[in-house]
Amino acid sequence: MRLLYNGFSKRSFWLFLSILLALYIFSSEFTQATTYYVHPDGGTFDQCTGLVDAPYPGSETNQPCAWSNPFWALDSNNPPYWRLQGGDTLIIYQGSYRMGIGAPNTGWCEAESSFDCHLPPLPSGPDPTHPTRILRADWDQGCPSPPELWGTERAWQIISLNGTSNAVISCLEITDHSGCVEFHANAAVRCERDTPPFGDWAHAGMYAADSSNVTLKDLNIHGFAEQGIRAGRISDWTVENVRIAGNGWAGWEGDLGEPSSNSGTLTFRRWTVEWNGCAETYPGEEPDHCWDQTAGGYGDGVGTGATGGHWIIEDSIFRYNTSDGLDLLYLGGDTLATEVEVRRTIAVGNAGNPIKLSGSSTIENSLIIANCGYFYQKPFGQEMQDHCRAGGNALALDLHQGNTVDVLNNTIVGQGDILVEIECNTASQCDGTEWVRLQNNIFVGYGDFLQSDWGDLTAFMWDPSNFSSGGIDYNVMYNVKFDTGSCPFGANDLCTDPLFVDSSLDSFDGHLQAGSPAIDSGLPMGSLNGLIPSHDLEGTSRPQDSGVDRGAFEYAIRVPAQVPSGQQSFIYNPVASPAVSTDPAQSKPIGIGSFATGGDTISLQISLGQFSALIDVYIGIYAPALDPVNVFIIRSDNSVSTEVAPWRENTGGNINAVLFGPISASSLLSGTYTVYCAVAPAGSLESFYLWTTSFVIP
Repeated sequence: MRLLYNGFSKRSFWLFLSILLALYIFSSEFTQATTYYVHPDGGTFDQCTGLVDAPYPGSETNQPCAWSNPFWALDSNNPPYWRLQGGDTLIIYQGSYRMGIGAPNTGWCEAESSFDCHLPPLPSGPDPTHPTRILRADWDQGCPSPPELWGTERAWQIISLNGTSNAVISCLEITDHSGCVEFHANAAVRCERDTPPFGDWAHAGMYAADSSNVTLKDLNIHGFAEQGIRAGRISDWTVENVRIAGNGWAGWEGDLGEPSSNSGTLTFRRWTVEWNGCAETYPGEEPDHCWDQTAGGYGDGVGTGATGGHWIIEDSIFRYNTSDGLDLLYLGGDTLATEVEVRRTIAVGNAGNPIKLSGSSTIENSLIIANCGYFYQKPFGQEMQDHCRAGGNALALDLHQGNTVDVLNNTIVGQGDILVEIECNTASQCDGTEWVRLQNNIFVGYGDFLQSDWGDLTAFMWDPSNFSSGGIDYNVMYNVKFDTGSCPFGANDLCTDPLFVDSSLDSFDGHLQAGSPAIDSGLPMGSLNGLIPSHDLEGTSRPQDSGVDRGAFEYAIRVPAQVPSGQQSFIYNPVASPAVSTDPAQSKPIGIGSFATGGDTISLQISLGQFSALIDVYIGIYAPALDPVNVFIIRSDNSVSTEVAPWRENTGGNINAVLFGPISASSLLSGTYTVYCAVAPAGSLESFYLWTTSFVIP
């Protein structure tokens, strides 16, 4: 454990590659970059240089202190422009900052065109390793209380990334101070847009177009009159730990009303998109006056126009949106090649389709609950009319020529018309090479919400082109209607109750009871060329017993591990995925990805089971090729601190987290990389378990 105290390096730790990149960002090679500061007690541009992290002393000009509002980072010409240069950083302290007419340094704004009173596009960083950044103060020590940037007087957005590349926006709350919705059917909720003053509302939190190599991280974007984020023609974006909620029309709107196709790799992790299509009350931040397309609104959580790109969505949630949850139906709609990967994701309570995908796709370890009647007679659904829009089908798959889709180890239940809808895209010439594989899943139907008077059941599948022929096996199917064929489809399908812990749609719990037919009966590990996942929705290792379980949850008898009472160390060879055990000597809590088994990809994952009392968890990395002295100690936001601080504290365990990756091992410097994971009783380091694994980049 002594190694964990051996001097710490205060540098940014951005994914795993950033051990390398961050050293460059803050090294002497990057001395031209400037950091500016915003503080509630700061001053004007004349009073303060903005270059020093200090309040305005109260007198004189050009003092070494921070500015009082992000608008002081602008030259007030008309139109204004940023004083920041590409690669600079704007650090904002905790506080509440008005953004729009009435904010400091907005004399260039006009009431009649108040929608244009917003920050101009952020200048692009010179390259991906030197991004322009807007961050919360102490962003590298966690993000417990982000500063609030709130829009007012009809501002189009708070932050613009129009034409911006190589940028990082992190650790901010972006919102407005009104519960109104633009053009809402109910006049009492509708925003004032004709006569100034318009009120404390803004159209959207963020706008982006023609933008690449952008990272959004630790953001809470909520309560806008139209969208949380409006973004199109973006490429190679990373979105991590971002919440988009309570926006009156949509959460993530990807259709700009003009060519909007995206490209490159678009990665979304820990992405929560909820309550969009609803007004968000202020200051209570509760959903109200939810409305849908039939009522004149929209309500998608995530939607795009015709687009390309490789979309990766992991550990995310799409819930309580008044239309579709995740609508990627228009991927490939511009004839560009696309790919979608959805892993460890939950979709529940959406009034339309929980998940719609187009193109070649993988959906695994996900829980899809199509309780599309969720808003019916709810007190916050006053204007809702279109319950179970598009049939409320749980999983809609739209194939283009030559596409293949794998649906593996999911739990899919619902009260819509169909659980799985599979069709050829109307603009595509499907030629019979398309194939959909559904294996190791659980499918359960309920009474069809739209046909409740007739007592009709939800149907299992609609596949008029027979794309799934020969691809259905090892599933559990229960209480569903079969329009064509019958259960079993494959020799190993089971047509029986899967025995969920709670099968009620109102309180659904898809974990398996003891005795469930899904336990140990799925396709074994190594099947389908290794596609069967080695863990479940919650990170529990598969298999727990003699075989892999069907569905999103692996059944496990939860025997807690004992909290350490002494000091024990364990060293093991690198593994691709963590192994969880109640015996610390058998645990391998650190997984490094496919590099451990001869591949080129590194993805650092930490998994720990339940403990008998509260614990603190510490993560360290030693990379002498980068720094021969210091150990990098990872904090809760994947940053690094000079202080001894836990990565997770006061937790009972049950942890499964991907710290960073996947990245190519060949992009790292040659040398040995050692990763440490320590578990100690909460608040104490007198006792601990310490696990160590090392790997070598040749």
